[in-house]
Amino acid sequence: MAMPRITIIGAGLGGALLACQLGKAGYRVDLCERREDPRREGFIGGRSINLAISRRGLTALKRADLDEKVLKEAVQMPGRMIHAADGSVAYQPYSRVAGHAINSVSRSSLNLLLLEAAASYPNVELRFECRCVDVDIEATAVTFERGSERTPLRIDSDLIVGADGAYSVIRDTLRKNERFDYEQSFLTHGYKELEIPPVESGRFAPFAIEPKALHIWPRGSAMMIALPNKEGSFTCTCFWPFEGEHGFDQLRTDEQVLRHFQRHYGDVLESMPTLLDDFRNNPVGSMVTIRCRPWHVNRVTLLGDAAHAIVPFYGQGANAAFEDCGVLVDSLRNNKGDLDRALLEYEQQRIENAEAIADMAIENFIEMRDHTGRASFRAWKKVEKRLHAIMPTRFVPLYDMISFSNIPYADARRRWRNQLLTLRIVIGILCLLVLFLLFLFIGG
Repeated sequence: MAMPRITIIGAGLGGALLACQLGKAGYRVDLCERREDPRREGFIGGRSINLAISRRGLTALKRADLDEKVLKEAVQMPGRMIHAADGSVAYQPYSRVAGHAINSVSRSSLNLLLLEAAASYPNVELRFECRCVDVDIEATAVTFERGSERTPLRIDSDLIVGADGAYSVIRDTLRKNERFDYEQSFLTHGYKELEIPPVESGRFAPFAIEPKALHIWPRGSAMMIALPNKEGSFTCTCFWPFEGEHGFDQLRTDEQVLRHFQRHYGDVLESMPTLLDDFRNNPVGSMVTIRCRPWHVNRVTLLGDAAHAIVPFYGQGANAAFEDCGVLVDSLRNNKGDLDRALLEYEQQRIENAEAIADMAIENFIEMRDHTGRASFRAWKKVEKRLHAIMPTRFVPLYDMISFSNIPYADARRRWRNQLLTLRIVIGILCLLVLFLLFLFIGG
């Protein structure tokens, strides 16, 4: 029996990795993308927040024999460097376990690597400048317009995968069906990218600041982060309200921008010589959480941001999309000849976990923005690590489960809540015991 033909719409991170995994498994794949082929220029433009690839993403990349290649281009970040408003810094390791680190990776470089890998499979065909204009769900066919001439192209396949991002055309087609639930929620905050370029001399040269950390400047209603790049630069991202105090709308002139950074980010200002140009030229992006169900109608399904866009504050957007790829490929393998059952299995495994990480990403934004600079937060993190050291299998911090394991997101959240409940009960019992002993001592 011939292997099914699968059409993937969207050659971003999730679509490109899925093409690699399917290509390796022997499927016939058409990977279609509306943009021009970025391999010609060697760079993928557009707005981008640096990726933090962790265990889940590496596990998925390993399935396509790409994990080691990605790690060679990554910078390991075993902890956070918190920059207080007074200029002081404090390092917070992510885990007590040696070797646990998240990996800073350029989105553009990773996407190019994945596209090159997908193109290496003879059963995978990459098609660029293909704008999707119609999806026939009943016939499992997609019609495109190609190039500037808008030449029509129809591809008939056995399965269509919409990996075309948060503003998915494929999802919009599925939304026209009855009983398709859809919800989107934008943050009141946006983001703008800035840069800390490499330096020729200094303690961390070619890096201007400590490279083995994710840098955070928490400022209450706003924050800035910086992730290192292999060549010595840092990609900085300002997460600020669109409007109001510390908002993007408050900074309209170069003088206002400089004054704002001197006041709130003064310790790094000298390392940002292109600040004014970057601030003027780089747009403000929006951040959205998208939930929908079902993820498939007939033999058309969704993957990655098209199914579950999340905000970037747990560093799990790409990791979650990469997990989708592995689950979908496994479901196809486990249900050979039954695509309908395979899609249902894929969806059942992923929807609950996608919704869990969406919630946790929003919660982590509040933690990063409001709590990381507080002494009480640092104290609690020390308690977490101490409990983990005493009970390494019974008490595992949530961050460890999310970033350094493959425990399903929803299971990790449930386990963490149960651990906290047990901890509260134990503390309550100990407090009652102390009160009882005091009562006996005083009464005696």
